[in-house]
Amino acid sequence: MDVDTVIVLLTRDLRVHDHPALAEACARARWVVPLFVLDPGIDPRHRRGFLAETLRDLRSSLRDRGGDLIVRAGDPVTETVRLAGRIHATAVFTSADVSAYARRRERRLAEACAAHRLLLRLFPGVTVVPPDALRPVGGDHYRVFTPYWRAWSAMPRRPLLPPPDLVRLPPSIEPGEPPEAPTLPYGALPGGETAARWRLEHWLALGLAGYAEHHDDLSCARTSMLSPYLRFGCLSPAEVVARAADRPGGEAFTRQLCWRDFYHQVTLAFPDLPRRDYRSRDVDWTGDGEAAQAWRAGMTGVPIVDAGMRQLAAEGWMHNRARLITGSYLTKRLKVHWRIGGEHFADLLLDADIADNWGNWQWVAGTGNDTRPNRMLNPIRQAKKFDPTGDYVRRYVPELADVPAEAIHEPWRLPTAVPGYPAPIGGLDNG
Repeated sequence: MDVDTVIVLLTRDLRVHDHPALAEACARARWVVPLFVLDPGIDPRHRRGFLAETLRDLRSSLRDRGGDLIVRAGDPVTETVRLAGRIHATAVFTSADVSAYARRRERRLAEACAAHRLLLRLFPGVTVVPPDALRPVGGDHYRVFTPYWRAWSAMPRRPLLPPPDLVRLPPSIEPGEPPEAPTLPYGALPGGETAARWRLEHWLALGLAGYAEHHDDLSCARTSMLSPYLRFGCLSPAEVVARAADRPGGEAFTRQLCWRDFYHQVTLAFPDLPRRDYRSRDVDWTGDGEAAQAWRAGMTGVPIVDAGMRQLAAEGWMHNRARLITGSYLTKRLKVHWRIGGEHFADLLLDADIADNWGNWQWVAGTGNDTRPNRMLNPIRQAKKFDPTGDYVRRYVPELADVPAEAIHEPWRLPTAVPGYPAPIGGLDNG
């Protein structure tokens, strides 16, 4: 063994399969201590239940391999160093991340490890390609997706790593308890690597082949629903790409995972992505007023927008096409600032990843990486194209359950108003 005792500080990598930091620790150290710290600086909000299930599932997987998940609460740097002192650890391994908060944590951890003579190593694993691995000529990161996609596609991949056969935990460590899962779960998905791997197998076998043709169909469940598992690291994105790439439908699906990597490298270069325009636009934004409140509540009077917002509130998830429609409507038609929309999504989405959420909001608002910043999605045309029979709208807007298909997306054109459903805001009553 090269080192005696390693703490593997877990953050957004809550799995045992293809986990570079955990695999290296198990290969090199006599004792391995997987540690998760419940950080009061990060509020999981509606994701508490998903996180609780994920941690319990991870504990079970580690115990099956002879180890355990050590859970503490407090500042991650303080708790890591405190535990290292108690068990005489000699190294800390952790996965590198890109958000401003994560990078501050890494800097503080580096300073603390140096002060306490602990070896610190950062590993890949949050993305397919490390976010600092690809740079265009004359720039620090890619600002446009298509050239990034070409470079990303040609990039050699690291080998996938099997889960460790044995995790050797030193004796006499109090494991601590993960948070309790709510009695009534929020969202449609169970947390954890076990559920994630089942869903991946199901998707590869039954869903992937039709992805390119049907992924924008709002009325059918033709998307993978893997994004919450990627956000919490229950799945390795590198493994998902490796297993999907050469199958029918794999290229279109892999392209979406490349978008995830793209926004991570943008966030690494521009950590203020959640707060400032990536590309400044002269837009007279409105504030958090009645229009924003109607949008949050799914009461804009535009059925496709309201269906998306109500799906978000009920399930902690929203179809990607609906995210584009609702985001464009808020920012381009109502002129509500993208931060207001992004904060609402960050509150409710199970898959609210900092890079993806804010990268997508800035894209749709025209302040981000879209090469057509004035792009505006017409919600009626989008609805008729991607929900032609109105099944998606009826599922989430029951007030419109009896409206025929020809009027479902423009109920204001009916001879009489639909009881309980508002007239549209944003000028759509005129076409």
